[in-house]
Amino acid sequence: MTPFRKLALGATIALVASSAIAASPEEAIKAKLSKLGGKVTIDRITETPVKGVYEVQFSGGQLVYSSADGGYLFRGDLLKIDGNKWTNLTEQARSKALAKVIDGVPKEKMVVFSPEGKAKSHVTVFTDVDCGYCRKLHTEVPELNKMGIEVRYLAFPRGGKQSPAYSIMENVWCAKDPKDAMTKAKKGQKVAGKKCDNPVEEQYKLGLQVGVSGTPALVLADGRLIPGYQPAENLAKLLGVKNK
Repeated sequence: MTPFRKLALGATIALVASSAIAASPEEAIKAKLSKLGGKVTIDRITETPVKGVYEVQFSGGQLVYSSADGGYLFRGDLLKIDGNKWTNLTEQARSKALAKVIDGVPKEKMVVFSPEGKAKSHVTVFTDVDCGYCRKLHTEVPELNKMGIEVRYLAFPRGGKQSPAYSIMENVWCAKDPKDAMTKAKKGQKVAGKKCDNPVEEQYKLGLQVGVSGTPALVLADGRLIPGYQPAENLAKLLGVKNK
């Protein structure tokens, strides 16, 4: 073999070897973010339709965008323009991630009001028993059930552990009949004090993690987060449930 061919072969082998060990964008981004410290867990990294830009999804639903080498991060909404219309790709990704987080909460840890027969859809409500609009929404739960909508409650005492609502909600979740206790609490009636291993603190922290700042906060079946009260009829439209 001539010296030239040896040199060319050596260069080819070196190129192949360097390509084999070169970090993928996903690995590079993870490596870069790991140096920031903290306990943030990356759920997934996916390439966006924009070349060289990657979506970094954290556990809990938050997301950012990154350059392929992880050297640049930026926040904001990525919009796709198609003719005279635009689609918010970030909002779609955010909703999908939130739906996954909420679906990961066992129904046994929620206070659930189910319709008769098979549910057409569901809404998860971060609620506070002392919240006026939460109480108003609760009066419409029977109407929502009649339309085939299941209402799932998660605890979110806005004032935190020190608030009176926190202990009341512990009583609700520990009650023999949580649904009855929830209805009483929403009416301002006394709920018998009872202690148990309950998820109130866990759900309150979850609410903070996913961006809940007030109540009621409604998470639709597809993961869209709707802040504030919605009348039953409006909620049914948002869920795509026809009110016959």
